[in-house]
Amino acid sequence: MGPEIFHIRPERCTECVGHFDTPQCQEVCPVDCIIIDAERIETRQALAAKAEQLKQARARLNRATPQTAG
Repeated sequence: MGPEIFHIRPERCTECVGHFDTPQCQEVCPVDCIIIDAERIETRQALAAKAEQLKQARARLNRATPQTAG
């Protein structure tokens, strides 16, 4: 089995604002390799707004997708 490689999509990353006190990717990563991108510094308010937008988009998608019994 090869190494697990994860890619963080900055347009979807909310640094876990509203869920945890610290970004969980940094907490669980076994090596110190997750760095903050100096070109993408966002305030906690901006991150919270992004999280809300993502939550609303998911809700819209769930309403538009037929659910199957399983």
